[in-house]
Amino acid sequence: MSIIKNKSEIGGGELRDQAIDIIEFGIKSVLPEVLMDEVVRYDKNFNSLNVRTSSFNMLRGRIFVVGGGKAAGAMAKKLEEIIGAKHITFGLVNSVSKVKTKVIKVNKAGFPIPDKKGLKGVEEMLKIKDKYKIAENDLVICLLSGGGSALMPAPVSGVSLNDEQIATKALITSGAEITEINTVRKHLSLVKGGRLGEYFKPATVVSIIISDVVGDKLSVIASGPTVPDPSTFSDAVLVIEKYQLINKISASVQNYLREGLNGNRAETPKHLDNTYNYVIGNNSMALENMALRAKQLGLRPIIASVNMAGDPVLVAEKNAKAIVAGEFMDYDCILFGGETTPILPERHGQGGRNMHYAAASLKPLEFLGGEWVMASICSDGADYLNLAAGAIIDQNTLTSIESAKLNIGKYLADYDSYNLFNKLNSALIKTGNTGTNVCDAVVYLRNSAVSRILPS
Repeated sequence: MSIIKNKSEIGGGELRDQAIDIIEFGIKSVLPEVLMDEVVRYDKNFNSLNVRTSSFNMLRGRIFVVGGGKAAGAMAKKLEEIIGAKHITFGLVNSVSKVKTKVIKVNKAGFPIPDKKGLKGVEEMLKIKDKYKIAENDLVICLLSGGGSALMPAPVSGVSLNDEQIATKALITSGAEITEINTVRKHLSLVKGGRLGEYFKPATVVSIIISDVVGDKLSVIASGPTVPDPSTFSDAVLVIEKYQLINKISASVQNYLREGLNGNRAETPKHLDNTYNYVIGNNSMALENMALRAKQLGLRPIIASVNMAGDPVLVAEKNAKAIVAGEFMDYDCILFGGETTPILPERHGQGGRNMHYAAASLKPLEFLGGEWVMASICSDGADYLNLAAGAIIDQNTLTSIESAKLNIGKYLADYDSYNLFNKLNSALIKTGNTGTNVCDAVVYLRNSAVSRILPS
């Protein structure tokens, strides 16, 4: 199976082909079907679900499945294969695309802005507790991955879906970090911040999670629907104030947060005794497999960081300068992982953090010399837009841009990196929906001979 669909356009040359190979190998290693095969088992004799070394026996109980995220559809399909459709009483997950399943319904919903389809899906998930009289002996399996926050909208009383949409757009374009964004989301939701796990009490809730959060913070991934929430209404209000969003969110959201701050709205649960959470895949796994593939190709790789964060332009410039200065001169494959956080201007073009990172890397890498390639890609395949997963550049890209008389600075200022690279025909990486989501990866490759003579 090919992950990158336009290899013939962006490949050509040893380094480009190696970069494509490394990226594909890494993403394939964190596909749901691969990850779940490694850690999830089912024993039909005891109606027992096993996740890693934990067992959940339901001799007298039933199995239900809920959840959401970009990988949730593929996770649901694989879970059916592992457990067997006939052993699942009912299931429904929200995801970004339809997946063919037998019992677990995969509901296609909106991302990154929540929509009515997502809301309807969550409402149906919540109805199953009473419909099936879910009780203590039953097991609710929750499939979660990155994107779950947007894909599982369930606004609190007094806050509409439109209010949630406005707040979501304001937050994700503000430059706020994902922990901050989800702090607000959790306090406006009926299912986030541990409330989904609390809702299904007294049943046991087991969450199988693919992480898209640096550090794998359980309370942040998909806004932690089955995890006790350490954040408070006070924290949520501080985020709104910090990023000056008070005039960008609705009066209903303002009022609800204010009422929570004054103790007139219930806080998110701070303790849960019926939930168990397991991260089965993350960014580090993808990078480790990319490094493994690089070694197989005869390269000398190093994972420079798994904590990449902040403004994509600043991070791109910092990493490029470090490489040019010879900080990694003993390696010809340098890997970074994490997720940068762009601050979008009021009016902006088409682009995403990975394309923006690549565009911002062009000028700093000009001084590297010799042959080199840099690729920045989001593992889910949609770099904010569904048009591309990221971009790949080399020493010839800048020459092509200058020949075409394209102003890199203007495209960066307009946040329009997609249209910059779309004019070149050899830069945009196109994958479509990969079925997984473990943050971003940046791959730098350079000619071995050149890397050994870089100045220290």
